[in-house]
Amino acid sequence: MSATKVECQHLRPRRFAPLDTSRKSDAPPLKGIVFDVDGTLCLPQHHMFSEMREALGIDASTDILHHIRDIETPAERAEAVAKVQDVERRAMLNQEPQPGLARLMDYLQSRGLRRALCTRNFEAPVRYLIQNHLPSHVFLPIITRDTPDVIPKPDPAGILHIAGEWGLPNRAESLIMVGDSIDDMTAGHTAGAATVLLVNERNGHLREHAHTDLFISRLDELVDILEQGFVGTRENDEHKE
Repeated sequence: MSATKVECQHLRPRRFAPLDTSRKSDAPPLKGIVFDVDGTLCLPQHHMFSEMREALGIDASTDILHHIRDIETPAERAEAVAKVQDVERRAMLNQEPQPGLARLMDYLQSRGLRRALCTRNFEAPVRYLIQNHLPSHVFLPIITRDTPDVIPKPDPAGILHIAGEWGLPNRAESLIMVGDSIDDMTAGHTAGAATVLLVNERNGHLREHAHTDLFISRLDELVDILEQGFVGTRENDEHKE
């Protein structure tokens, strides 16, 4: 059964206690943050997706990973995977970190907060980003589109897998998912996590989406938010599939 079939009738915890422990709060503690990669930890490279679709001969209405998954012939599927990876390898050489990336990660590390990655990339660009821009930071686990038995976003399976690896009860309700796409917001929301949208020039319409709890324009805006206590914009919404 897909993880999307799991039902949850709890009020979603859109509030978390301040990471500054000198501040008193009755909100639940934050246990960790899951980050997307492209467009979240590094600046978006929108051209990648049009290049991938051109290489595969599909239009903008077709999801790239769904298209590849639906190719029946193994040899043809492998060829399609190779074409997409070629685009990603070229793009990774031009990765630029998001403004505020280092400050946020240094802060989270200083607070001892666990961090994981959940991305639709394959592993090479992810490792390249960490090695070049975050060499002193640890992200565990790292979920990519090739992680065995984990359906890629927008399915919540990756986030639920991370919560399970961390031994957390109540699915992912003590986590935050940070991303820049509807896939990120939907995966986080469906998993039961709070969601934070990193706004760019193309995704502003998602600020008011029902799956978005909070939005920021720079990653390091999260430092003050988490230090003082996370409060989402739809704090008391009931979470239903």
